Amino acid sequence: MTLRTRTRRLLASLAVPLAIAAVVRPGPASAAPSASGLYVDPHTQVSTWLAQNPGDERAPRIRQHIADVPRATWFASYEPQKVRADVRAVTGPAEQAGRIPALVAYMIPNRDCNSHSAGGAPDLPRYQEWITQFAQGLGSGEVIVLLEPDAIVQATRGDQCRGVDVTARLAALKQAGATIKRSAPNARLYYDAGHSGWQVEARYLLEAGVTQGDGIVTNVSNFRTTSDETAYGKALLGRLGAPSLGLVVDTSRNGNGPHPSAEWCNPEGRALGVRPTLTTGDPQVHGHLWVKQPGESDGSCRGYGPAGRFDPALADELVRNAAGGPSDPPQQPGTRTCAAVYQPGSSWGSGHTAQLTVTNGGPALDGWTLSWTFPGTQRMTQHWNASAVQVGATVTARPVAHNARLDRNGSVTVGYVADGALGKPYEVRLDGTSCTVS
Repeated sequence: MTLRTRTRRLLASLAVPLAIAAVVRPGPASAAPSASGLYVDPHTQVSTWLAQNPGDERAPRIRQHIADVPRATWFASYEPQKVRADVRAVTGPAEQAGRIPALVAYMIPNRDCNSHSAGGAPDLPRYQEWITQFAQGLGSGEVIVLLEPDAIVQATRGDQCRGVDVTARLAALKQAGATIKRSAPNARLYYDAGHSGWQVEARYLLEAGVTQGDGIVTNVSNFRTTSDETAYGKALLGRLGAPSLGLVVDTSRNGNGPHPSAEWCNPEGRALGVRPTLTTGDPQVHGHLWVKQPGESDGSCRGYGPAGRFDPALADELVRNAAGGPSDPPQQPGTRTCAAVYQPGSSWGSGHTAQLTVTNGGPALDGWTLSWTFPGTQRMTQHWNASAVQVGATVTARPVAHNARLDRNGSVTVGYVADGALGKPYEVRLDGTSCTVS
């Protein structure tokens, strides 16, 4: 199935300007300190909306949970005379702040197979001219570059990209990667590798020069779970045979996983994923990034605007559905409630066992997401009755085959082994609904 949920929709035909080229900002006044974290670009569509709508009741939530969170900046408008300055307008302030920006180069000719995000450079020679200017704007500081989402997977899976010379495209990507690394030796370069449901063959990545970079990025603008993407990404890294490479996962909208129908265009019920970090606790996983800009539409569906346009209703839906979000929508009669029972198990000097039994007080769920936050420095080392991943102090668990359905008033028990002292989890949520914990 073709992935079309793409942040980098070309907005040249829209009234709303593409955030990546909205303002040229001054570069750093002095040498930057060593980078200490991810950079928040203050010039985005969500920032513009917040400035224009300070009294909107959604504004505080959207500011805290989207605008103030680091997100990738996309370069998708073919303006070769401006791209170097536009890139430097992001990387310069980031260097000055001692932060690491994430940038997406999205200009391959015949982009998106002339579908929803059609565009790109007119041809491969002019693409190389553009990528050279892009690379020269990166500067000498640490930056993350995510190279050409979908360019490999679309061209190499069946006949999705008719008329594309696959060999020439892969050679162009290899040359682009070399240009970036030569111009910006401190750039971390990741090649797009589709996602766990839309996989890239290792041989194509190798032909495109992935080993000259730092690894691969998966799930760009999609909704696949972090655990699924981590498993897919690690398996693919193994097939590449390059131990130094790592994985980046787009977690911008995967908090509730994909829609059961596999709908790609602004599917309902989706949620923000774990916040961006370059410290994942897994040496193979170099980072969780928000590559898609949350709140920007996938297309004119479900009442939202054209692809790439920011919509506060869409942004607020993602916030409210997110585990650990600021609050849940007011409960109406007949909607979901949740109760959780914490049951400590055995303990020893360095760890303990425990389990959570959660009861669904709402409509039946075919697939569910359970999350909780540990009160101390607990670190989960094993788990059962669920697939689970821990980021920071927060654990997100999803069902395995035998317990995917959770009936009304039904219960599910998730157990775990953790390092650290016993402690009752808090902020327990079932599909975004807060649970009482006893």
